[in-house]
Amino acid sequence: MKLELRNITKKFGNFAANEDISLTVDPGEIVALLGENGAGKSTLMNVVYGLLQPTSGEIYVNDERAQFDGPGEAIAAGIGMVHQHFMLIPPFTVAENVMLGNEHTKGIFLDLETARTEVRRVSEAYNLHVDPDALVEDLPVGVQQRVEIIKALVRDAGVLILDEPTAVLTPQETDELLAIMRDLRAKGTSIVFITHKLREVRAAADRIVVIRRGRVVGEATPDATQSELAGMMVGREVSLTVEKPPADPGEPVLTVKELSAADLEGRPILRDLNFDVRAGEILGIAGVQGNGQTELAEVLTGLFEGEVTGSIALDGRELTGLTPRKILDTGLGYVPEDREHDGLIGSFTVTENLVLDQVVNPPYSSGMVLRSNVIDQKAAELIEEFDVRTQAANAPVSSLSGGNKQKVVMAREMSRELRVLVASQPTRGVDVGSIEFMHKRIVAEREQGAAVLIISSELDEIYALSDRIAVMYRGAIIGMVGPDTSRDDMGLLMAGVTHE
Repeated sequence: MKLELRNITKKFGNFAANEDISLTVDPGEIVALLGENGAGKSTLMNVVYGLLQPTSGEIYVNDERAQFDGPGEAIAAGIGMVHQHFMLIPPFTVAENVMLGNEHTKGIFLDLETARTEVRRVSEAYNLHVDPDALVEDLPVGVQQRVEIIKALVRDAGVLILDEPTAVLTPQETDELLAIMRDLRAKGTSIVFITHKLREVRAAADRIVVIRRGRVVGEATPDATQSELAGMMVGREVSLTVEKPPADPGEPVLTVKELSAADLEGRPILRDLNFDVRAGEILGIAGVQGNGQTELAEVLTGLFEGEVTGSIALDGRELTGLTPRKILDTGLGYVPEDREHDGLIGSFTVTENLVLDQVVNPPYSSGMVLRSNVIDQKAAELIEEFDVRTQAANAPVSSLSGGNKQKVVMAREMSRELRVLVASQPTRGVDVGSIEFMHKRIVAEREQGAAVLIISSELDEIYALSDRIAVMYRGAIIGMVGPDTSRDDMGLLMAGVTHE
């Protein structure tokens, strides 16, 4: 099935998320839509799928003009979409999920047997290996994604849109998905593969279309190097290698013993964690997202709402039970995974956000009085040092791009003397050029003697930065390994498989 977009523009007010984009996907072709988060990739495909209406431009299916006023019309035309966040009902079976919105009946009763038959047919035809009677909530994430693909194929999708499909997969599950994509292509399905991951786009795509700031800026073939693709994404040459000297770690600075946590409903989240982070080293926390990494960062910084047992000590001083304010004052810096919600106040200026968690301390205040001249001078220095691109220091931080917002958070946390830096998803939603800069700053903290804890769902980032790697699975640390561990072994750990 052929899909063609002609001069698609999508505006939200005066902001053009997509501008004059033309794109063709031929029958049985995998086209990767490559670009940084916020480049406009998902917006474009949401237009194709009928979730958004284009401001201007046209969609053609098999050379015939099409207009979709909703996903139902796109599905009827043969377009399927697997979203980054799965649209499944966990307590339902695979067959029940697949038949939702496309119910077969026998009289007044649902015809589940037909749904089971369809799941088996598609599963066998495309080597998806899914049990139609399995409960979705009992399935690994990679198999849940297969259920989403089956949902689309049961409805005879000739074009399949996969939106960041590897974001929550282990390396093995990623490899399996790429194999499934190649099998779908061989059977004639056209695929649009939305991603920002250079390694996977080169492994899967027949053709790569690069989008930057809502525009198509070029096309490439899979034999293009990662550096060439990164340069197209950012608009300049980028180094993808993190350069750091061998670690020379000192004594433990952050020590965690028998740490467990349960949420407000009493459900266990963290299970008996034991680890330390030494001065002058970077400990990476790896794992598929949703295995307790977010909650670990919240517990370490006093932000977790729930019951916590065990010990967290910084230079021998117990942190459990302290407020976030007091924890920061011990010399702990925190880069949260959600900068918008936990790291910044959008209506405050760039200057105000750069001293947000330090404004009550000297030299920024004297008694109850803020020292505006000192604050302004420090902000100007940090804006220059961290290359924060802003119209003015007094501009609201909400006016900055995602990468520059993250630079504000990191500049604030790294502008004081740290004993420990906890950075959770430090480069999420950030362009490749800013990632290069942030990785250098994180390594610089290590070289200055800080203990650094990195939590990231990007395995390449974990490998690039870490001196040691702790792997989390279902709230527990099931392995402590070195950065020379193979991706296959790492993937098994991330899936909960230990050598024992």
